[in-house]
Amino acid sequence: MGHIDEGAVKVIEIIGVSEKSFDDAVKQAVEKASQSISGISGVEVVKQGARVDAGKIVQYRAVVKLAFAVK
Repeated sequence: MGHIDEGAVKVIEIIGVSEKSFDDAVKQAVEKASQSISGISGVEVVKQGARVDAGKIVQYRAVVKLAFAVK
């Protein structure tokens, strides 16, 4: 997931949400997390899901794991 030569990597799991696509939900997760977490070095998509209303997808969700070096 995250590249590190030595030390330690922390991994957290979050959910990204988008009205556009699964790809955008992953992008939203990384961009939002980057506002409070520095040095994100990897992302792994764990699961995808969607909210459906009246037979149409209205929200895409991506459960992702983010890796960053422990300082």
